[in-house]
Amino acid sequence: MSEAIPALPCWLNGEMGNIRDAKVSVLDRGFIFGDGVYEVVPAYQGRPFRFNEHMARLERSLGELRIRNPMDRAGWRQVVDQLIQAYAQHVGKRVEETNQLVYLQVTRGVAMRDHVMPADIEPTVFAMVNRLYIYTPEERSRGVECYTADDFRWKKAHIKSTSLVGAVLARQISADHGGNETLMFRDGWLSEAAASNVWVVKNGVVLGAPKDNLVLEGIRYGVFEEICMQQGIPFELRRVSREEVFAADEILLSSATKEVLPCTKLDGKPVGNGRPGPIYQKLFDGYQQAKRATS
Repeated sequence: MSEAIPALPCWLNGEMGNIRDAKVSVLDRGFIFGDGVYEVVPAYQGRPFRFNEHMARLERSLGELRIRNPMDRAGWRQVVDQLIQAYAQHVGKRVEETNQLVYLQVTRGVAMRDHVMPADIEPTVFAMVNRLYIYTPEERSRGVECYTADDFRWKKAHIKSTSLVGAVLARQISADHGGNETLMFRDGWLSEAAASNVWVVKNGVVLGAPKDNLVLEGIRYGVFEEICMQQGIPFELRRVSREEVFAADEILLSSATKEVLPCTKLDGKPVGNGRPGPIYQKLFDGYQQAKRATS
């Protein structure tokens, strides 16, 4: 069965290897409890996008779970750059010819099973890399179909935790219907999607859920706010009702893998006129410009 796993480069506790052969203890608290956090850093043409923002969120998540950060930002950047180079070698391309997705994970470490946080254990540090899929112009011109569900996850969604079974169940709701994402509502208010932030456009205004414990603050929160400011698009973070979502002119998804993606059908009904709208196009164009500006 392991032969079905590609031998892509990875980094585990200080050593380079490949994901087919990498091993962790069965008593790792990430395996037993999902006791860890992660980050996903896109790298365009070999250049990590918004690296410092990803590191700031990783530091916040580790702090919330009281896990010691095993490296400073320079150390993390060295791991990321090393994996980017290794992946390019693995696929036989120059680094600048690749778009990659670097996954970083820190768990509390290995200890006998006990819910209490053990003191003085070494965190397990794992990182891997793969191709970053870029949606085609044809896919973007169609947009994607989404479905809705109650947000049945825990109330610490602001932590980018490896405990993702709630998101897995939510995402499967849309997958079972052939959809791309599941938009979630808590007590009638929009929170986020299973693996994306959600943005609602009405009368030219971009609306997003507030930054609190019910939503993971995606890196695109800052990116979109910058783009909207540059282009004179009103941008507002506040509670957005289910009724407002279904009455939206546009609904947008954002994540490291989606960048910004239009949702053109929700629960089987068209969003707005059923086609990607003008605000989506402006945000998409601004996002491409931000990518080009990455150093």
